[in-house]
Amino acid sequence: MKAKDTNRLNVLRGILAETTNASKTSTPIKTDLQLLSLLKRRAAASKAAAQEFGAARRDDLKEKEEAQVALLEEYASKVKTVGPDELTEAIAKTVEELRTSSVSVNIGSVLKAVSGPGGVLDGKPVEKSEVARMVKGML
Repeated sequence: MKAKDTNRLNVLRGILAETTNASKTSTPIKTDLQLLSLLKRRAAASKAAAQEFGAARRDDLKEKEEAQVALLEEYASKVKTVGPDELTEAIAKTVEELRTSSVSVNIGSVLKAVSGPGGVLDGKPVEKSEVARMVKGML
C-alpha cells in the first residue's frame, strides 16, 4: 500500500490470512455473512486485547488494537445485510400468520418460520442473532 497505513495493512493481512486458513477447512468463507462473522470475531478479539493492554498499562499497544477495532468495524459496516425495518416487518407478518394458524407462537417456531427453508428471510443476508433479538422483543 502506497499510503504506508500500517494499521490498515495489518488488518487486511490478518483478514486475508484467516480467509485463506478457513478455505483449507471444511467450512470455507463463501458468503458475506461468513465474512461479517469473521470481521466481528476479529474485532471482539482486538477489543479484548486492548482491555488487557490497558490493564497492563501498555498504552502504545492499546492504541494500536483500538485502531484495528475501528478499521474492522468500518469494514463490517460495509457488508450489506437486511435492514431493521424490513426485519421488523417480516417478523411481525410471520407472528401474525402463526397466531392465525393453530401453531403455538414461541421463539423457536417464529425463528423457524422466518429464517428456515421457505421462510421470509430464507437466503437473505441477515444476522441470526439480530433476528432472535427482535423476535424476543416482539413476543
